[in-house]
Amino acid sequence: MNEGAAGASVDQVLDLFDGVRLTPTQRRIAHCLVQHAPAVAYLSAAEVAELAGVSQPSVTRFAVALGHDGYPALRRRLRDLTAAAGRPADAGNELQQAVRAEMGNLDRLAGQLADRDRIATTGRLLAASRPLPVLGLRAAAPLAAYFAYFAAKVHPDVRVLDDGGSMLTDRLEQAAEAGASAVLAFVLPRYPRETLDALREARAAGLTVVAITDSPVSPASEHADVVLPAAVGAQLVFDLHTAPMTLAMVLLQAICDAAPADTQRRLEAFEASAARRQLFLS
Repeated sequence: MNEGAAGASVDQVLDLFDGVRLTPTQRRIAHCLVQHAPAVAYLSAAEVAELAGVSQPSVTRFAVALGHDGYPALRRRLRDLTAAAGRPADAGNELQQAVRAEMGNLDRLAGQLADRDRIATTGRLLAASRPLPVLGLRAAAPLAAYFAYFAAKVHPDVRVLDDGGSMLTDRLEQAAEAGASAVLAFVLPRYPRETLDALREARAAGLTVVAITDSPVSPASEHADVVLPAAVGAQLVFDLHTAPMTLAMVLLQAICDAAPADTQRRLEAFEASAARRQLFLS
């Protein structure tokens, strides 16, 4: 199946979980179905259980929770969704397919952003946090740094948390003690254990956790108060983070919109300072 069809089937698989309250174990199974769509439509319950790291009865209970008589009925539904995704005539070579898959990821993200109120509410939440901790470990560290670089132009105190270890909890607790009310976390595959531990610690410190992650059923969903999904491209040797980075900038726009007068004042002050120091050539 080409990338366009695969993207369509992923959307339809996600629709199966919409409005269903899943347990942590069931979220692991759901995430497995999303990660392996559409191939998972041809796997047995035992094979899905092995992929998700759960028991076979858990897979059966998961199918029932989605309204099916058992896993065979869910598998038939998954096969129907795969067939409905269709097959465009020419997807190009593997490099073109990877780029087109990212276009599909961006298109799905655009669809999610139809709910402007949710992004606006999250922007106000993060804008009000003083300081604002931004967490990203391993592959997510560059995204956290990119977001924080621009956020620092409009927010008075942005703190990047991109190192793990025992001091990470110290820095979260220090941010909370300094007045932080929320933390923005980038949680991307392969989901570092330290990141999920940090989300638990952030909640224990009284912080509201906003997570940008690759799927609404990713492991981050168990530990975040607000989950903002943006798919990660997996067609090349290393993941493509085009959609998560775009979502980060959309969220930063919402932060700016939450306090437009302060945003304008800070941007003008930065531009004046940059001109005085001749920081840029243009």
